[in-house]
Amino acid sequence: MAQPIIPPDLRENPRRPVNSNVRPRMPQTGTLRSWNDDRGFGFIAPNDGGPEIFVHVRAFPRDGTHPTVGEKLTFEVGPGRDGKRQALSVVRLAVGRTRGRPVTASRRADKTSWVGTLMFFVLLGGLAAIGYKHFAQSQHRRTLASQPATSTAESSTSPAQSAFRCDGRKHCSQMTSCVEAKWFINNCPGTQMDGNNDGIPCEQQWCTN
Repeated sequence: MAQPIIPPDLRENPRRPVNSNVRPRMPQTGTLRSWNDDRGFGFIAPNDGGPEIFVHVRAFPRDGTHPTVGEKLTFEVGPGRDGKRQALSVVRLAVGRTRGRPVTASRRADKTSWVGTLMFFVLLGGLAAIGYKHFAQSQHRRTLASQPATSTAESSTSPAQSAFRCDGRKHCSQMTSCVEAKWFINNCPGTQMDGNNDGIPCEQQWCTN
């Protein structure tokens, strides 16, 4: 028995769904009514009316920019990962179709850059403060060293709060401890115990560490 001839337009196309109830997704337009940037989702109000449609950040192009409330969008409607109706394949009309790094990567890069800049300025300020303190102490010691040593009578005006007094001693051989030597170079004029002006006197006799 001869096989009936089926016209080409009635033959089954393996690439086309047989179910005639399946409709292709049609792009729609709408306005982004709300957006939660921390949680990454919002709602779109369709231009043709109807209920607002949920949209997740994954539906937006990964171009490093953030969705903005009030901007115009085109989108398709379909089931999300949870099977519920939501917006898919969103295109921001003010930006167009773009490709780039994910929004999350952009946030992370911006945050890293901001923290790095802050740490740089904090470190720079700390180094400047340490440098200024060292310079001021060095200048103070040089000024004291350039002045003549005071006599025992003149040293009676030294602060009473200290256990040491400027009694005319100016050499390491006349000191009894590192603490005393440091006090003398910072408070008494005419001392000769810190030749390199590094703030550490008598490095071979008392302040050896």
